[in-house]
Amino acid sequence: MAYVEGFVIAVPTANREQFKQHAEKAAVVFKEAGALKVIECWGDDVPDGKVTSFPMAVKCRPDETVVFSWILWPSREKRDAGFKQVMDDARLQPDKNPMPFDGQRMIFGGFEVLVDV
Repeated sequence: MAYVEGFVIAVPTANREQFKQHAEKAAVVFKEAGALKVIECWGDDVPDGKVTSFPMAVKCRPDETVVFSWILWPSREKRDAGFKQVMDDARLQPDKNPMPFDGQRMIFGGFEVLVDV
């Protein structure tokens, strides 16, 4: 069964193009490591909530945009091995491909697929 790695981050709105280039470089490495698909979505209709919301979860500031991303893997085992390979890849080290956002406010996790229609 497929496995999904999900991410929510706040990216400075002025860094949209820089983030896109960063994500495109990273996507190549993730695909080489076995990912089936890499999706990066720039927030377009992401309202603030009263109790919780995407913006609140990542402490999104007025000059930032919420990004929702996921990576589809063939299985949890392929994700575990592939993610290690990605983290060890020199092309994604901060000096080669710096993150154009505050990684400390990133929310991420792995998810078992229950329904896929």
